[in-house]
Amino acid sequence: MHYLQVLPNSTLPEITNLCPFRAIVIIEEDVTVNWQTKVSEWLVSSGCLYMMAWGKNCSSWDDSVDYANLEEFDYGEIPKDKFVLTTWHENESLKEVFHFSKYSAFHLIVEIKNTLLLHISKTNNELAFLADYDNV
Repeated sequence: MHYLQVLPNSTLPEITNLCPFRAIVIIEEDVTVNWQTKVSEWLVSSGCLYMMAWGKNCSSWDDSVDYANLEEFDYGEIPKDKFVLTTWHENESLKEVFHFSKYSAFHLIVEIKNTLLLHISKTNNELAFLADYDNV
């Protein structure tokens, strides 16, 4: 389990050491379309194989990561072991998303061992989120 807090428009760190991973994108700040695209491309190129979005405009993140995955393969056929599954959870609590991640968010081909909580926020909630994730 890994927690990463980022501010909108910030530089994104190297996370390929987590590959392959699932990501819960927790969006608590408004972001530009350009930065959202950059984050989506970064997730895909870093080895994210299952992305769950929760928070502000989370359905747009589902689409954004889907497009990044298509673009990664020049809009051609995506190899099954590189296909990124995406979901959005606008009518669920964050704890419900944590439960979904732990018990249902599995890739069809690749065993995913790492989980990233990507928190787009001005406030760091690492301890609370990690405790909530552990307790579902």
